[in-house]
Amino acid sequence: MPRLLLPLLGCVLLIALGVSAIMYAHVDDAPGLGLIGFVLIFGGVGLGVRAVLRSRKSV
Repeated sequence: MPRLLLPLLGCVLLIALGVSAIMYAHVDDAPGLGLIGFVLIFGGVGLGVRAVLRSRKSV
């Protein structure tokens, strides 16, 4: 479980960065930044799922 904690924490921080980018893009009317925010969110979710699957595979 401790080996899984650091990658999941990184994924949560990546998702939080994506959410904040989308919120700032909404205020500043910047569609490119909103797209980058979505990419960060989906990338963080994908990396989190991959980390969980790898941790279950090694057990």
